[in-house]
Amino acid sequence: MQTLRASKCGLSTTQLPPSILDVIDSLTKAGYEAYIVGGGVRDMMLGLNPKDFDAVTNATPAQVKEVFGRRCRIIGRRFELAHVYSGRELIEVATFRAPPKKAVTSASGMILRDNNWGTIEQDFARRDFSINTLYYQPRKAIVLDFCHAVDDIKTRTLRFLGEPAQRFEEDPVRMLRALRFAAKLNFQIDSSILDVFNPEMTQLLRDVSPHRLYDESQKLFTMGHLNRVLPMLIEFGVWKQLFAEIPPNITAFIEHAARNTDQRIQIGKTINPAFFYAVLLWKPFLERCDFYLNKGMVPAEARAQAGLDVLKRQATRTIIPRFAETFIREVWEMQTRLLNPKPQQIEALAGHARFRAGFDFLLLREKSGDTSTDGMGVWWENYQEMSIDQKEAVIRQYNRQRTKSRRKLAEVDDVKTTEIEPLVNVPEPKNRRAKKERVRTDDSVNRFIEKASTDSNLIHADHPILKRKRVKRDLAEVVFGPTQ
Repeated sequence: MQTLRASKCGLSTTQLPPSILDVIDSLTKAGYEAYIVGGGVRDMMLGLNPKDFDAVTNATPAQVKEVFGRRCRIIGRRFELAHVYSGRELIEVATFRAPPKKAVTSASGMILRDNNWGTIEQDFARRDFSINTLYYQPRKAIVLDFCHAVDDIKTRTLRFLGEPAQRFEEDPVRMLRALRFAAKLNFQIDSSILDVFNPEMTQLLRDVSPHRLYDESQKLFTMGHLNRVLPMLIEFGVWKQLFAEIPPNITAFIEHAARNTDQRIQIGKTINPAFFYAVLLWKPFLERCDFYLNKGMVPAEARAQAGLDVLKRQATRTIIPRFAETFIREVWEMQTRLLNPKPQQIEALAGHARFRAGFDFLLLREKSGDTSTDGMGVWWENYQEMSIDQKEAVIRQYNRQRTKSRRKLAEVDDVKTTEIEPLVNVPEPKNRRAKKERVRTDDSVNRFIEKASTDSNLIHADHPILKRKRVKRDLAEVVFGPTQ
């Protein structure tokens, strides 16, 4: 172990938020050891801005609870932790771990219980990557380095502590963490890890809870380097373990969505991780829709059932929470409404709660070369930037174009259908009610002809029963009501 000055490592208390200093000071004042450890120290040394900070101490979770009282909440069964709230910030406080006296593992070697308290020397050996083993004490301005982690940070090398195969067996999620760190930090994975990181090893991910895999997939989506990590998921065989029906192929749509997600994160915009799941599952969703449409199902019901099927299938790998599933299905449903909106509903549609997500999805489809959007992505993009008068004008223009296209389709349908000689020469109805009765009568005749054509006798349009003229009865001679 080597003790380094914090200033030599580029660390200073001015880089730390008040919340983590509050936790460290409170534990130290109570007589316990307390350090900042993990990704926060690593990112500061790399010149990055850490998202959060974790603390480690020799106090047990129950003792941490005594120090912070109602501000502390103990969580976890497999790995017991204390969550301490300092203002609006949440600090995760872990206790020094020791090797288990009696290993509680699964058949594949995954650790099921890990609540054995120990010393700081035992704790560092339990951690996975060397770059996450730096212990920073801000008040003493020292950094404890047990395994030359500073050298690995300088050479940008991702190295395991211990035997890589054993570390993967203890916790298969470390495979996802390795790819995430390599993509996020632009580190090289050590050759000892690459030797055992193969498709057979990735089968261990099947033993991990689908809930936990969903949480890890969200970290991949929101780290800001999604476009870099996706090819790595395919290369190392992890893709098949995370996504059930998604082919291991990065389409133009997925690539555009990944690049757009990274750009939003870099400029500080918020993202919904479920949005990228909607992108990934879009193709299986369309395929399932076609399956139900070919069976004669109504389009709205086909989309609803296809969404349920695809999300249920994905739940065998990563269980998407109910609220995220609802978001995904609403984004998919918005595609139909945005592609062919009714003119009188355009304004209300633009104010829909899911309009922005649905519009982003549609525009990404269009930019990736999807011709089925008919340019509506750009149309909606321009519509949002118009004034009220301009919006009214463009809606009128859209309505005229929509009417013309419907007429053309109607003309094409008239050419395709066989013209039938009317039964009697009835003059054109003058009022709306008479027109509806005329349409209803014509429909009944057409249905009769279609049904008759399927019979063995093959009744044609020239059959005598179809040439029969209808006689208009004089209603004055008809007696209504009961008769004697």
